[in-house]
Amino acid sequence: MNAHPMTRTHRLGLLTGLALTLATSASAQDGANGKSFVEEFDTLDTALWYVSDGWNNGPHQNCTWSKTQVAVANGALELTFDKRQMGEREHVCGEIQTRSRFGYGTYEVRMKSAEPSGLNSAFFTYIGPTDKKPHDEIDFEVLGKDTSRAQLNQYIAGKGGNEALADVRGGASTAFNDYAFVWEKDRLRYFVNGRMVHEVTDPAKIPTNAQKIFLSLWGTDTLKGWMGAFSYSSPSKMQVERLAFTASGDACQFEQSLVCKLK
Repeated sequence: MNAHPMTRTHRLGLLTGLALTLATSASAQDGANGKSFVEEFDTLDTALWYVSDGWNNGPHQNCTWSKTQVAVANGALELTFDKRQMGEREHVCGEIQTRSRFGYGTYEVRMKSAEPSGLNSAFFTYIGPTDKKPHDEIDFEVLGKDTSRAQLNQYIAGKGGNEALADVRGGASTAFNDYAFVWEKDRLRYFVNGRMVHEVTDPAKIPTNAQKIFLSLWGTDTLKGWMGAFSYSSPSKMQVERLAFTASGDACQFEQSLVCKLK
């Protein structure tokens, strides 16, 4: 692993001896090798992020992941959905994912979602069979058909069905909003703009495997009942100003962090 200086773009959390002890006991999932960080997207740190390129996730997805749809501009990550043939798909879309896996802690994003119907602006964690692990996942998804709400969900060993909806006051596509979840061994809490909107305490509905962090914008022609009828007239953009992970037991990393408020 290459060493990186502590910059505004990517500040790794500095652990004291006490915090390290707490974090180690709290994030004991096998393979959780990611440390606390704050990413403010002044640049795209490819040591931290892997850019999806040249494939799709299956027949439900009507676009091909393309590195050309991932950019950083004016202090924000931009993921763009556009009409352009690539492979067997007529559209292209953007996704990034962390190279490391993360465990219990607080996950936060400040983002503006895309429109229109048929698109999905997603902030989530995931691990699965390609990583030789069960499919575990924790989701925030804003569907272009109704950007007044965010959908929350989690998968445990491939089993979903834990959907909940949370209002996004003023709309998810008209301004930047803060989305966060706090993942603990016996509790999972979801927050929108600092307000808790959903809590899960059933152990059977809380993932246990360390996961990668994803940001993605994609579309569908087939999942109309969920994502709405696909509608395209011009390129659509999802923007992200900040993403942060704070491991359980670590100190608050930036003034607006949910970790500062939950103490």
